[in-house]
Amino acid sequence: MSLRAGTPLPRRIRSTPEAASAPVRKRSATFKSEAVRAGVLSLLFLLLLLGIWHVATLQKEQAAGANDEYAKLMGKGSVKTTGFPTPAQMGATALKQLSDPFYDKGPNDKGVGIQLGFSLARVGLGFALAALIAIPLGFVIGMSPLIYRALDPFIQVLKPISPLAWMPLALYTIKDSSISGIFVIFICSVWPMLINTAFGVANVRREWLNVAKTLEVNAVRKAFLVILPAAAPTIMTGMRISMGIAWLVIVAAEMLVGGTGIGYFVWNEWNNLSLTNVIFAVLTIGVVGMLLDLVFGRLQKLVTYVD
Repeated sequence: MSLRAGTPLPRRIRSTPEAASAPVRKRSATFKSEAVRAGVLSLLFLLLLLGIWHVATLQKEQAAGANDEYAKLMGKGSVKTTGFPTPAQMGATALKQLSDPFYDKGPNDKGVGIQLGFSLARVGLGFALAALIAIPLGFVIGMSPLIYRALDPFIQVLKPISPLAWMPLALYTIKDSSISGIFVIFICSVWPMLINTAFGVANVRREWLNVAKTLEVNAVRKAFLVILPAAAPTIMTGMRISMGIAWLVIVAAEMLVGGTGIGYFVWNEWNNLSLTNVIFAVLTIGVVGMLLDLVFGRLQKLVTYVD
């Protein structure tokens, strides 16, 4: 079929920017709709959980004799509490803790903000030291099959050891509880980063390496301009896993060594029989862990490319 000048295009081959962007807008609207529905469903689950919690922790009558004896021991006006705290009690505890999170009334009475600061500092330092060693070493292992075979037995032996198993040796050799905690974070963070870096480097597409070889790119430029961008998503995955493990381990390590940190805060409040503060600290640990994972998840998306 021939078209004369001025003849409008048939409807089936006519194309406009609005028509081309219509599927994109439709997908975006669908995604937003699913996000709203998921948010509403999460809120319903939360309300259901709080309702079950409230019903399960309704106060029961307490023996008057037990309260009288407790008041004599603890002072006039004291009332013994039994059972799991109610949502209202947890809300009051959270409000109290968050209203002044940075108070410091002595070695055993610090705000949750200060304790989180100590924990995050230990995790950050141990994680950074692990990255400085694991990523370059992972590059070397990934680029050299010979070195991979030579070091693989050592990695397979050391990797399954629990990080806390290193704590007694660290305390004996370093003789400082805070630095020992950093060392434990370093040990548990090394392996995921090392293994993921080596895997990512070893599995860079051969055609990309062949192009770099054809263009006579030197080793340093090839490492930074070809291998690193290609392996970056896998490396970031290892860093994300390492951060999750490090945040898990620091809580247990601080319970062992004491002094400061959110793990010590949990243990100290348990010794004080303050179950509401223990639960508040546990929830705080979960929220901070989620935020750290979201940060690394965002960084992972930034370095991930689409074929």
